[in-house]
Amino acid sequence: MGRQTYLKANPDTMKALFDLPDDQELIMLNFLRYKESVAETGLSGEASYREYMKAATPFFKLVEAEVVFFGRPQSTLIGPEEESLWDDVLIVKYRNPGSFLKMVRENGYPSGLREQALLDSRLIYCKSHLVKEM
Repeated sequence: MGRQTYLKANPDTMKALFDLPDDQELIMLNFLRYKESVAETGLSGEASYREYMKAATPFFKLVEAEVVFFGRPQSTLIGPEEESLWDDVLIVKYRNPGSFLKMVRENGYPSGLREQALLDSRLIYCKSHLVKEM
């Protein structure tokens, strides 16, 4: 049996975002593993994901989301060296949970492009520990 992969959000976890305070920013950490080739387009998964990002940019702007980081992991400094790294990492900051939910539910949001580009992914909600006054 092959390794399990993840491309769609867990419905229970998505529902839990509704319970977060509306004044709390939402940081989403994405780990991305691309398909070698996308049958529907003939593009590589990486090129296909770039097309998704182009198509998703107006939706990010609509909800005032900020792409904080999009790049490739280079090496493991702490942890097992034999563990394969993800192809790319994407960090996006949203004003609040409602803005994220609005974006992904917006008519025309290109979730299908995202899914067709990826072999596997993780989408992890992160809460900041930064304190304004230390």
